[in-house]
Amino acid sequence: MKFATKAIHTPFNMQDSYGALRMPVYDNAAFETKDAETLEEAFRGIKPLHTYSRISNPTVEYFESVIKNLTGSLGVIALSSGMAATSNVFFCIAQAGDNFITSKNLFGNTYSFFEDTLKPFGVSFKYADMTHPENIEELIDANTRGVFLETITNPQLEVADIKKISEVAKKHHLILIADSTITPLCFFNAKELGINIEVISSTKYISGGATSMGGIIIDHGTFDWNHIPKFSTYVKKYNKFAFIAKLRKEVFRNIGACLSAHNAYLQTLGLETFYLRIKKSCHNAQLLAEWLEKQQLITRVNYPGLPSSTFHETSKREFSTLHGALLTFDLSKKEYCFEFMNNLKLIRRATNLNDNKTLIIHPASTIYCEYPPEIRQELGVSDTLIRMAVGIEEPEDLIEDISHSLDLLTKKIQ
Repeated sequence: MKFATKAIHTPFNMQDSYGALRMPVYDNAAFETKDAETLEEAFRGIKPLHTYSRISNPTVEYFESVIKNLTGSLGVIALSSGMAATSNVFFCIAQAGDNFITSKNLFGNTYSFFEDTLKPFGVSFKYADMTHPENIEELIDANTRGVFLETITNPQLEVADIKKISEVAKKHHLILIADSTITPLCFFNAKELGINIEVISSTKYISGGATSMGGIIIDHGTFDWNHIPKFSTYVKKYNKFAFIAKLRKEVFRNIGACLSAHNAYLQTLGLETFYLRIKKSCHNAQLLAEWLEKQQLITRVNYPGLPSSTFHETSKREFSTLHGALLTFDLSKKEYCFEFMNNLKLIRRATNLNDNKTLIIHPASTIYCEYPPEIRQELGVSDTLIRMAVGIEEPEDLIEDISHSLDLLTKKIQ
């Protein structure tokens, strides 16, 4: 079956008692077993039964099985948010003394998690230019455990050569972890490019228009966990399932960042229209980027789908004809950015991606506001940068709204 068909027709693990066409919402905490012996077998993992929704839940399990079917992956775990997915991966893999190589071109909260949360635990990060894989190799030492990247960085919109990076990681037995939130599953094949572990904020494209919070961890089953010291016990017992087993039985269970059954239902429903919405929002982003490049007040437009983008050829190679639904552009002053945003009537001033509605934000004064100007500069977030997450409206209406705002700004400047 093709992607869109799989998203709708992945079978239930067990037949529903009433023949429901969609997995019901098991919105409860605990599940009863027929006797004490069965309850013990469930807790020991001898029988695959649901006992408590923090650990597993039928509605969440079905959502995970749809993602697994769509990606052909070894294992999937759904969590309460994208940041929960990222943090669970690192708490599962890393220990004091380990280091990871990444880029400074990261989503603000991910950078904060690395610098402010993990460093006090003795886990360090080395920052490399991901567009030059040879820089990564220079930073590797005996305690390096992996490489982390964003497939398209947010909001810098950098696109690295993932295939080359994966070759470096494989050569040195490092795990390659990627946040692929901005490159939806229907046009991005992480496994094919050599990514071992994928993290996604399902709040974005998957949820069906920002209906709910959620995150996903995908294990593509392509990494030998013997190379991570922390996994020695789990590898002996679970072999290639070592990561999923440790995550499910220890880290995920103990941290408690589980996805609610209600949100799992909404996100499973979102997957049914996922492919249609992605094509529309990416198409809109391409049209808007091309139009914005022609506008006099805008000093720069950044979108991987534009031939003018430094990363256009890499993006075409890795993502084919769709380049995501996120774009950025610059005006000449911060005050002009605020004025422009305040003039908009249709486009909403809010933070999120793929809300169905088009959203706009000034990253430097919001997501990155806690960092001083020099750090923001290092992270590629200037005071003149505007980020637009393009929705599924008709592009003509979006262009009219932006055009009206630019006209008002022009009159004020004059």
